[in-house]
Amino acid sequence: MEKQSSDQLKKICSQVRRDCLRMVHAVQSGHPGAALGLTEYFVALYFNEMEHNKNFDMNGKNEDLFFLSNGHVSALWYSVLARTGYFSTEELATFRKINSRLQGHPATEEGLPGVRIASGSLGQGLSVAIGAAQAKKLNQDERLVYVMMGDGEQQEGQVWEAAMYAAHHKVDNLIAAIDYNGQQIDGPTVKVMDLLSLKAKYEAFGWDVIEIQKGNEMEAVLEGLAQAKALTGKGKPILILLYTEMGYGVDFMVGTHKWHGVAPNDEQLENALGQLEETLGDY
Repeated sequence: MEKQSSDQLKKICSQVRRDCLRMVHAVQSGHPGAALGLTEYFVALYFNEMEHNKNFDMNGKNEDLFFLSNGHVSALWYSVLARTGYFSTEELATFRKINSRLQGHPATEEGLPGVRIASGSLGQGLSVAIGAAQAKKLNQDERLVYVMMGDGEQQEGQVWEAAMYAAHHKVDNLIAAIDYNGQQIDGPTVKVMDLLSLKAKYEAFGWDVIEIQKGNEMEAVLEGLAQAKALTGKGKPILILLYTEMGYGVDFMVGTHKWHGVAPNDEQLENALGQLEETLGDY
């Protein structure tokens, strides 16, 4: 895929945020907060950084792979997959509806292009990504594996088993990322279960850690991804701590866990869409 300029990527972000809000509003169900907060990272990955093939097959040989562990941000992933040509944007209108391929949490039985594992049961995505990365090494496939996790998800024990395994086995073709917005469904992570320093923890487990302090600024995201890719092949798995704001782009949603899993009503949707430019055409 031809790379986009930073300004072009920002325009795509505006449209993707519109998609997410309209999808969740239409069925009055879903998780808009983290989807809005992670938009820059997903757009940067799929439109610029990953070598991927919209002619999807489950093996993914000779292409970069992406796994979504915090599957509740599915609306964002579906929008980006559609906007990069995996399926028609018109299908976004079926989000969370009966018999839709666009389930509330990504699933595989419907055969949606781009989705290789069912996710949303938190704590599992890192383990799967490590397995995929090791398979690439065994197949002498030089492409990379990416995985996205939530910060609240770090409270799951399986994450730390996987983190220890990846470092021990030098899985250095893996770039994991954590959406570090400080919010989870029950409130701020510092109150639910304080994560303390994730940087110190992952470094103690043997990972290289990069921090993207401005995870909602496209230039910072692109720079951080470039730094992460430069560290691959050096004997350590790589972690990106991506500092984002939940609900970014919509003034009344920003920075609070209250929009983790709540859909906007008609008036709120109109207000939100008024803050986001339609740049690629609504589905």
